[in-house]
Amino acid sequence: MSHTSLVSPDAVIAPPVSSRRWWTLTTVALAQLMVVLDSTVVNIALPSAQADLGFSNGERQWIVTAYSLAFGSLLLLGGRLSDLIGRKRTFIIGLIGFAGASALGGAAGGFGMLVGARALQGAFGAMLAPTALAVLTTTFTIPKERARAFGVFGAIAGAGGAVGLLLGGVLTENFDWRWNLYINVVIAVVAVIGAAIFVSQVERTGPRPKLDIPGTLFVSGALFSLVYGFSNAESEGWGSPLTWGFLVASGLLLVAFVLWQRRAEHPLLPLSIVLDRNRGAAYSSVLIAGAGMFGIFLFVTYYLQASLHYTPIQTGLSFLPMIGMLVLAAQLSTNIFVPRFGPKIMVPFGMTLAGIGMVYLTHVDLTSTYAADLLPPLMILGFGMGSIMPASMQTATLGIDRRFAGVASAMVNTSQQVGGSIGTALLNTLAATAATDYLASHLPPSAAVAAQAAVHSYATAYWWGAGFFAVGAVLSALLFRRRGHGVSLSNPHGVSTSTSTSTSSSSSIGESAPVAVH
Repeated sequence: MSHTSLVSPDAVIAPPVSSRRWWTLTTVALAQLMVVLDSTVVNIALPSAQADLGFSNGERQWIVTAYSLAFGSLLLLGGRLSDLIGRKRTFIIGLIGFAGASALGGAAGGFGMLVGARALQGAFGAMLAPTALAVLTTTFTIPKERARAFGVFGAIAGAGGAVGLLLGGVLTENFDWRWNLYINVVIAVVAVIGAAIFVSQVERTGPRPKLDIPGTLFVSGALFSLVYGFSNAESEGWGSPLTWGFLVASGLLLVAFVLWQRRAEHPLLPLSIVLDRNRGAAYSSVLIAGAGMFGIFLFVTYYLQASLHYTPIQTGLSFLPMIGMLVLAAQLSTNIFVPRFGPKIMVPFGMTLAGIGMVYLTHVDLTSTYAADLLPPLMILGFGMGSIMPASMQTATLGIDRRFAGVASAMVNTSQQVGGSIGTALLNTLAATAATDYLASHLPPSAAVAAQAAVHSYATAYWWGAGFFAVGAVLSALLFRRRGHGVSLSNPHGVSTSTSTSTSSSSSIGESAPVAVH
C-alpha cells in the first residue's frame, strides 16, 4: 500500500522563518489600513466632492457603490491570483494599482472619472486585501508570534473604519476633499518600499496550477449581484424588481458555483475549506460583525453630526475611545484569552458584549451627552469587536493548505464586505421606515418632530444591530469546536486532518512535515 504526501508537486516551498517578519507585519498592516479606511474616509469627502463636481444626490451613491461592487465581486479572484502568481508580486501590483486609481480619483474633473477611479480602486483592493492576509498567514508560523500578528491585523480590520472617519474629517476640513484619495498614494509608496524589501518571495516547484475560469465567473457574478441587489434595496427600496432580480440571480449563481466546485479539477475555492466547522463559524462571525460594525459607524455618525451638530473632526475623535478598547481587546484576546479558552468562548463573548453596547445605544436621545450616554456603549462595542475579529480571522486561516491561503484569506474579506452590504441596506431601510412611521403618527410635522423621528430611527437600527449580534453569539457558540478539537487541514481533494485552535500547539501553515494518507 503506497503513501501519498499531501504536499503535491505544484506546492510552493515554505520559506524559512524570517528575521524581518515584524517589518513584514508593518508593511501588511499599512496596506490593510489603507483598504479598510478608504470606505469611510471617502464618505466624509462626498458632500464636498458633490459641491465641487456638481453631481446629483441620486448619482452620489455610485461613488460608494462602484467601489463596493468591484471590491466585493473580485475578492475571491484576487485571493486566488495571489496563490497562482505569487503573493509578493500580487501584493505590489495591488498597491501600485490602488495608488494609481486613488491618484486618478483625486484628479477627477467630473463625475464619470471619479466613479471609474473608484471602481479601479475596488478591483485593485480586491487583489490587495486577501493577499495581505495571506502574506501574514504564511509568514507567521510560530504560534505565539502568529497570535500577536493577528491581534494587530484584526484590530486594524475592526478599527480602520473609525480611523477613516477621523482622517477624513481632518483632511476635508483642513485641506481639500481630493486629499481623502491622495492620502492613499502616500501610504502606498511606503508600503511598496516595505514590500520590496521585507515580503519574502516564495519559490514554486512543479507546474503552476490553473485558474478555475468557470468558477471565477460564477462566484464573481454571484457576489456582484448580491452587492448590487442590496445597494439597490438601499436606494430604490425592497419593492424594486431590480433588487429582487439581482438577489435571486445571486442565489442561482452561487448554487452553480458550489456545484461546479464539486467537480472542478482545479477548484477556485475547495469546498473543504468552507465546510470545516471552525472555518465556517469564523466566516459567519466576520460577516455578522461586519453587518453590525457598519451600522455602528453609519448611525452614530448620523447622530453626532445631525443631532448633536458635531464637525467631521469632532465626530472622528468621538470614536477614538472605541478604537482604543478594540486594540486592547484584540491584544488580550489573541495573546491570552483565545489560547486559554478558544474561539468557542471568546467569539460569543464578544458578540454578547457588542449586543449589549447596541442595546445601550438605543437609550440615546436629543438631550444626551457624549461622556454620559455615548462613551460607555462605544467602549463596550470596541471591546466586543476586539474579541470577535482577531479570533475569527486567526481561526479562519489556521490549517489552510499553503496553496490555497490566498483564496481562504479572501473568504474573510468577502464575509466582511457582504456583511457590510447586507447590514447597510437592511439597517438603512429599517431606519427609514421607522422614521416615516414616526412622522405619520406625530402630526403636524415640525422641525422638532423630524429631529425626534431621526433619533427614533437610529434606535430602531441599534435594536436590529443588537439582534444581529445575538444571532451571532448563538451561532458561534454552536458552530465553533471546543478548544483542542481544532480545524481540519484542508486540501483540494477533501482529505482532512485535525489541528488544534489553541495557539499553544503547532500552527499548520508552512509546517514542513508532510501528512501521509493511504
